[in-house]
Amino acid sequence: MIIHHIPSFFPKIFKEVTWNRDRNVNKIYLTFDDGPVPGVTDFVLELLAKRGMKATFFMVGDNVRKHPQLAKAVQSQGHGVGNHTFHHVNGFKTADALYLEEIRACQEIIQETLDMDVKFFRPPYGRIKKSQFKQIDASMELVMWDVLTGDYDQRQSPEKCLEKAIKYTQNGSVIVFHDQQKSFPILKSMLDDYLSYLQDAGFETAIL
Repeated sequence: MIIHHIPSFFPKIFKEVTWNRDRNVNKIYLTFDDGPVPGVTDFVLELLAKRGMKATFFMVGDNVRKHPQLAKAVQSQGHGVGNHTFHHVNGFKTADALYLEEIRACQEIIQETLDMDVKFFRPPYGRIKKSQFKQIDASMELVMWDVLTGDYDQRQSPEKCLEKAIKYTQNGSVIVFHDQQKSFPILKSMLDDYLSYLQDAGFETAIL
């Protein structure tokens, strides 16, 4: 079962983590995980450019290594970039030392490719041990979300994905999509409609 909306008590318990931004401002924060992936990331960039919208892309280091020009396209179009580990590893199943090395390696390839220091980190699957979190560079902000679209779940229809995304979007929401092949069938069916909804509802998109 997909939990599309984070319960309100979560941010109160895990205060060190970013779940959303200011609820008093009509900005929302689109995020795309797992790229850059040819055919998917460029599709997302095209839709965003059509409306002048911005997003933050949490990139997998190995994908940056394989597709540097696509990573540069994200940056050159004014979008934000975040760290999503080098191999998309599950923190619950990974030793602390290896997990921290995954983060470091992702930082390094992004720095090498884009000449930028990344300040945002999102753990793949949203899974990270407390011991790992405590050892992450203090200059990095751990960003989760308050709206999970579930675009990766092929058991969910694009219509249901769109319905849930719209239902839970509010001021300050951090919305999770995925620019990877598994999510593409749903993404290409509903993302344009969701962006149209944001535009019609008067939301402004911003990078983290």
